[in-house]
Amino acid sequence: MGEPAPADPAGPARGWVLDPRTAVVILLAASITIMAPGGIWFVPAALVAATLLAVSERAWRRAIGVPLAAAAAAGVAYLLPLVAPWPVLGFISVMAGFALRLVAVGGIAAHLARTIPPTRFTAALRAARIPSAFTVSGAVLLRFVPTIISEARAVHDAMRLRGLGGGLAVLRHPIRSIEYFTVPLMASSLRAAEDLSASSLLRGLGSQPRPTSMHPPRFGLPDAVAAVVVVVLGAATVLWGYGS
Repeated sequence: MGEPAPADPAGPARGWVLDPRTAVVILLAASITIMAPGGIWFVPAALVAATLLAVSERAWRRAIGVPLAAAAAAGVAYLLPLVAPWPVLGFISVMAGFALRLVAVGGIAAHLARTIPPTRFTAALRAARIPSAFTVSGAVLLRFVPTIISEARAVHDAMRLRGLGGGLAVLRHPIRSIEYFTVPLMASSLRAAEDLSASSLLRGLGSQPRPTSMHPPRFGLPDAVAAVVVVVLGAATVLWGYGS
């Protein structure tokens, strides 16, 4: 007997996977609240949501890495200025504060990118009557980001094979190291963008007629549970902010 055929990425989601519309709403809500003035209060709620999403897909490395990265950024942001009143330390603490917000939002965005294929993403946005300009750009972005990450790793490995990578090389020649890394990455990014644009046109993403999905997106139990958890986290954050 042969091996079972792999699951079709364009097919219906299996397991504890959110509907793309639910994931997008959660990501937008986290981005708007956290990046708004005073949004630092919502960072713990977003970190809890990102960790729970990582646990739901059994991404244990991310479930541990997101809280640790947030703790490191918070330590630099709030403890480093207590060391000495130096402007440089203040600038580093401010950048760490922005990094803390990005870690919270990035943990949720990573779940969306890892669990939702572009085909399900475009089908869900079309079902929500989102304009094609946002649908096509979002689908291309979901395909573009993993490609660029793999290209960056390939460039880094090539630099290390030629003795141009590593921490010592960056410290000795920072400008040269940046040049050796960014120029090949930009060239490969342009090639990848052209390939993705051609692939998008062949798939009919820019066509005027609305295509029909073989597996229409539907809300399920995971979406209801995620909505309840997000509402509870948001309400607890608001009550905590008013109480303090």
